Amino acid sequence: MADIRYLERTLGENVTWNKARINFLAKFLIALIQVKSISLVQISSVMSARAKQDSHYKRCQRFLRGFELPFLDIARLVIKLLGINPPFVISVDRTDWCLGETPLNILMLSLVIKGVAFPLLWTVLEKKGCSDTRERIELMQMYLELFGKDSIEFVTADREFIGKDWFAYLRKKRIKFRIRIKENLKVTNSRANKKVKVKNLFRTQKTGVCLLLFGKRQVMGEEVYLMGMRNFDGEYVIVASSDETEEILKDYQKRWKIETLFGCLKTRGFCLEETHVTKKERLEKLLALMTIAFL
Repeated sequence: MADIRYLERTLGENVTWNKARINFLAKFLIALIQVKSISLVQISSVMSARAKQDSHYKRCQRFLRGFELPFLDIARLVIKLLGINPPFVISVDRTDWCLGETPLNILMLSLVIKGVAFPLLWTVLEKKGCSDTRERIELMQMYLELFGKDSIEFVTADREFIGKDWFAYLRKKRIKFRIRIKENLKVTNSRANKKVKVKNLFRTQKTGVCLLLFGKRQVMGEEVYLMGMRNFDGEYVIVASSDETEEILKDYQKRWKIETLFGCLKTRGFCLEETHVTKKERLEKLLALMTIAFL
């Protein structure tokens, strides 16, 4: 009971929901942490109160079906509970899995703080495969409207998150970035301004040794700085940066923290794959609850 009261007090100080909602949410979060699964059946089996499990289960369903969860308030809550100040490192990535034949696909924007990524904003993509530029821009616009451009130190993302319009958007908004590009992508070289495969610019570099190319190169219509290296397995890691710094690859490494986050939300943590919720609005609410529990 002490845990529930403490959580109720914390939530009450940070959200404007009524007491009944806050009480339910506190019980839900503690149950989620106990069972380490987002399965409503398991959560309802340990929720504290005199009501029977079936009653708790139906209440969980009603919450996901009927309560309009203010996602922007959740994002503000994340920042407040973390007790951090900008600028922030933003990692953007996507995770997916299938429930039977139904694909579940989540695009997420997270904060990387002291070696840990925390969920901040997300959207469920009602399709298979990669996100598109419009979906990425909409997510980033949500962030900018909440916290502004000056709150971003840089955005980091993997090879899926490239594209002429996406790069142009980041430049227009003056958002710094460290984004990995595909090794066979063609970029301009420094001499004849001809286009070559970007890995050719790093081919003579010793394995495992980083190289920052001199000057800007044109990548997908934008002028960027390139830093890269060849791994011992022969794969190239090449990162495009909006600004010149010897820390480009080191900065990009922070992207991997969102992979760890996905593991915490999925198999190694709250077992997101065990949910039978497939509707976009309800799944996004579940992610909000998991975010608070993760905090």
